[in-house]
Amino acid sequence: MHTTPEAAPGQGGSQTTLVLRLAGPLQSWGDRSAFNRRDTTPHPTKSGIVGLLAAAAGRPREADITDLIGLRLGVRIDQPGTLLRDYHTVSDYRGRPLPQAGVNAKGIQKPTSPAKDTHVTHRYYLQDAVFIAAVQGPTALVIALAEAIRRPAFPLALGRRSCTPTQPIALTTVTDGTLEDILASQPWQAGQAVKDAYRRQAQQGPQPFSPHRIDLAATLDDPAGDDTLQDVPRSFAPRERGFTTRRIRHTWLNIPTGLAPTATTHPASDTGGHDPFALLGW
Repeated sequence: MHTTPEAAPGQGGSQTTLVLRLAGPLQSWGDRSAFNRRDTTPHPTKSGIVGLLAAAAGRPREADITDLIGLRLGVRIDQPGTLLRDYHTVSDYRGRPLPQAGVNAKGIQKPTSPAKDTHVTHRYYLQDAVFIAAVQGPTALVIALAEAIRRPAFPLALGRRSCTPTQPIALTTVTDGTLEDILASQPWQAGQAVKDAYRRQAQQGPQPFSPHRIDLAATLDDPAGDDTLQDVPRSFAPRERGFTTRRIRHTWLNIPTGLAPTATTHPASDTGGHDPFALLGW
């Protein structure tokens, strides 16, 4: 497999894969929502990644995204993070009852009946999560998207607009190999605290610790897959939004951790003394 930071556009039906690192304090990849609830899936959706690529390329919401939808997607979970619930209450600062969604003949929102002074909403996020996403398609398109990610036209977000990503986002472009092989070849991108916790956990087990590799969950576009997700956008235009399904395959990838081998010892020996955070798994 040959990797390069910048690959030259190919000819004919050549395929190239762009590898992205999706990490940040908060992420939220919604596949459904209600007025008072915004959920997140445990991994990035195709809609969210297509939206990120479209924003980087400077495409308005009404632009055609057929070429982006056609990209094959694979996502590896390097650090699942934890679920955060953001509790909101909404009220009118003037002390008036809240209006309802319906409007009268003059286009003015109707008052709630019975009167409602406070509305409660819940928004869910993944905090401290890290994912590797690989998007595969025609070389010219993928190379253009790689350049756009590095110099985005619009601000980039990890699902919701408030979720800003950390750098770098674009890791590399790969000119050959399957999605599964490419995802399996990428180094583990988890944070150092997670890697240290993995080392401590393995050292506490009965077997000698060999930290070279780790099994990570992944989801791959696969026409023969045995599961489906309804997260393929038809359009981002406000009045034309809708989603279709894609077939996927769930798998596990055994990848290198980047950790050096050590003898089986007490976790505190890594630092030469007592580790006050060891019990917390940090």
